Amino acid sequence: MKLATVPARTRQTFRGLLAHKNDLLLISSSTIILLIAVSLPVSALKIILYLASYMIISYPIIWQSLTNIIHGNFFDETFLMTVATVGAIALGDYPEAIAVMLFYQIGDLFEDVAVQQSRQSISALLKLKSTTATVVTNTGEHVVDPEQVIPGQTIRVKPGERVALDGQLKRGKTSLDTSALTGESLPRDVQSGDLVLSGTINLTDVIDIQVTKPYQESTIARILDLVQNAAQKKTVTEKFITRFAKIYTPVVVGFAVVLALFPPLLQFGSWATWINRALVFLVISCPCALVISVPLSFFGGIGAASRHGILVKGSNFLEVLTRVTTVAFDKTGTLTQGHFTVNKISPQVPLSSHQLLGIAAAAEQHSNHPIARSITSAFTADLSHFQVHDITETAGHGIKAVVDGQQIIVGNAKTMAENQVTMPAAHAACTTVYVAINQQFAGSIEVADQPKPDSKGAIRTLNQLDIAQTVLLTGDNQAVANQISCELGLSTVKADLLPTQKVTEMEKLTHSAHQTNHRVAFVGDGINDTPVLARADVGIAMGGLGADAAIEAADVVIMDDKPSKVATIIQIAKATKRIVWENITFALSIKVIFLILGALGMIGMWEAVFADVGVTMIAILNALRLQH
Repeated sequence: MKLATVPARTRQTFRGLLAHKNDLLLISSSTIILLIAVSLPVSALKIILYLASYMIISYPIIWQSLTNIIHGNFFDETFLMTVATVGAIALGDYPEAIAVMLFYQIGDLFEDVAVQQSRQSISALLKLKSTTATVVTNTGEHVVDPEQVIPGQTIRVKPGERVALDGQLKRGKTSLDTSALTGESLPRDVQSGDLVLSGTINLTDVIDIQVTKPYQESTIARILDLVQNAAQKKTVTEKFITRFAKIYTPVVVGFAVVLALFPPLLQFGSWATWINRALVFLVISCPCALVISVPLSFFGGIGAASRHGILVKGSNFLEVLTRVTTVAFDKTGTLTQGHFTVNKISPQVPLSSHQLLGIAAAAEQHSNHPIARSITSAFTADLSHFQVHDITETAGHGIKAVVDGQQIIVGNAKTMAENQVTMPAAHAACTTVYVAINQQFAGSIEVADQPKPDSKGAIRTLNQLDIAQTVLLTGDNQAVANQISCELGLSTVKADLLPTQKVTEMEKLTHSAHQTNHRVAFVGDGINDTPVLARADVGIAMGGLGADAAIEAADVVIMDDKPSKVATIIQIAKATKRIVWENITFALSIKVIFLILGALGMIGMWEAVFADVGVTMIAILNALRLQH
C-alpha cells in the first residue's frame, strides 16, 4: 500500500512513533527477551531472561519512582507500578509483572505521541517566526535578525518569504497568505499604505514595508507568547483532578495494604493469594487516565481553536466559555466593518460643505478612530494649509483642537452638550458627527458603516447554542444602535455609552449572570473597549485589525475579525468540556468496577493492565477527537 493512500492522521501517528526511537528499542528488546523466556523450559536461564526483560522495560519507571520518593513525592503512578510489579516478581509471576510494565510503557509512548499531535497545531505557529529580515538602507540590502530592526526602518520581502515585522506597505502591491494567522484560506490583497502583519507570507511581488513596531511588540511575537503560556492557566477541572490524584493515590495504597494483611490474618486465605490481589488492586488503581486525558483534552481544545485562527490565552477560559449565556458586543469594527464613509454634510450658514469638512478633517487628522479616518479620507484637499495645535482627544467623546486660531470641537451630541453648544433637534438614523467653532454649532457630518457579512449569521448561531442574551453596547446614538440591532437580530441594545458607562453595563450583566452561576463574554476591538474586555468573565478581542491594548486585555483573540468565530470558540469549548467529562466518567466507572473485582479475586494481573493502560489509551484517543 502506498504511503499516500494512508490517512493523514495515521501517517502523523506513525511518524510520531518513529520519533521515539529509544522507547521503541526499549519495548522491542524487552518483548523479544520475554518471548524467548516464555518458550524455554523451567530453568535458571528462564528466570534470568525474565529478570533481564523486566529490568530493561521497568528501569526508567523504577528510577523515576525512586527520584520522586527522594523529593518527597511517595504516591504517584510510578510508585504504584513499581510496588505492584516488584511484588509480582517476588511471588514468581514474572510474565505478568513484565506485561504490566510493558503495556505501561506502550501506553506512555502513545501518550507522548498524542500530546505531540495536540501540540502540533499550536507549535506550528513557531514556524511563523522569521529568523531574518532584509533591511533596505542607502548602502543597499542587509540581512539582520528581526529583533535588531527598529521602527521607521524599511524591510524588503520577496515572493515566498514570510513577513518578519509589522509595518505599513511603502512600495509595491501584492497578495498575502494570512492563513497561518487567521485560518482564512483566501489571500489578502494589499497595496501602498495598507497594514502588513508579521507571520504572513508574500505571494506575488517584491514589497517594501516601513516597520511600525519593534519585534517584541509585533503580531507574531504576541501570538507566540500567548501560545507558549496558554497551558499554564489551569481549569477548575484540571486543578480538581490534580488534587483528587494526590488524595486518591495514598488512599488506594492504604486499601491495598489492608487487603494484603487483614484477610490472611483473619484466616480467610493464604498470604500469597491476598498479596497478589493487593498487587492487582494497585495496578488497577493508577490514576493515569484522569491525570493524562483531562489536560490533554483542554490542550487539544486550544489547538483546535488555533487552527480556526482563534488564540485562547489559557485552558481556564475554555471552561468559562461553556458557562457563557450572555454575549455582549461592541459595534464599530466588531459587528460592523469599521469602514465609515461620509454620506451627508450639513453646514450652518455661512459655511460651505467643503469648509465644514475641511475644519473637521484638520482637527481629526491625527486620530486613529474609524470615524475620524473616514472624515479625513473624504476631504481630498491638502490639510497642511491648516494651522492645527492643542489637540485633545477623549475616548467616547471626540476631539478638541485649535484650527487656524479658532477653537474647534468635533464629536457626538454628548460632547456638544458638555461644552454648552446649542444644537437644533436631530434624529439621525446613522452615525452623526457634530462640529462647533468657538462654542457655536457649525454643522454636522453623517457617516455610515455596514455590518460585516457574517454578523447576522453569527448572532443566529449563538442563539442556537443556547446563548440567552446578545447585547449591543455602543457609544453610537440610539437610532443607529436600534437599526443595527434590528438588522442583526440582537436581543438587547444599550446606546450612547461612554467607556466608563460600558463598564457599568457590563458589571450589571455579570452580576445578573453570576446569580444563576452563568458567565458573560464581551467582544470588542478598540482602545475604549479595553476596560470592558478586562471586566467581562471572558474578553474576546478582534485581533486582525484590533487595537493592541484590546488584544492585551482580552482572554481570547480572533485573528481574522470575524464575529462568527465567537460561536466557533464556544462550540470548541463545549466539545472540549464534553470530552473531558466523558473521560472522567469512563475512567472512574471502569476503575471502581475493576477495583471491586480485583479485591474479590475475580480478575488477575492481565485484566488489571487493561483497567490501567487500556483505559488510559482509550481516554487519550477520545481526547484526540478534538484534533479532527
